[in-house]
Amino acid sequence: MFHESSIRKSLDEYIKRRILEIPTEVKQTFPNIKQIWKCSDEFNFLYGYYIGKIEEGALRYLLKATRASVGGYVDTFEIRGIIETHKMELHDVIKSAIN
Repeated sequence: MFHESSIRKSLDEYIKRRILEIPTEVKQTFPNIKQIWKCSDEFNFLYGYYIGKIEEGALRYLLKATRASVGGYVDTFEIRGIIETHKMELHDVIKSAIN
């Protein structure tokens, strides 16, 4: 599905916009991550959280953009792969937000 360059480009832009919002969200929503969520590693918790949130948002974004139904048309593994191409950006943003 994402071989069409306009869809891929649009999805990449959506992911980049979401990554830029993360520092503000972390400061407003997650002030005491370790205490509230009882996790031992803030970075791993937030990385997994944001991968899931971006994947969910990307799915909604694509469904709206393509006016498609979930029924086999949108491959969530393909979405996850595209998100992972932004792994270092996501990593850097989360690290800077918690430091």
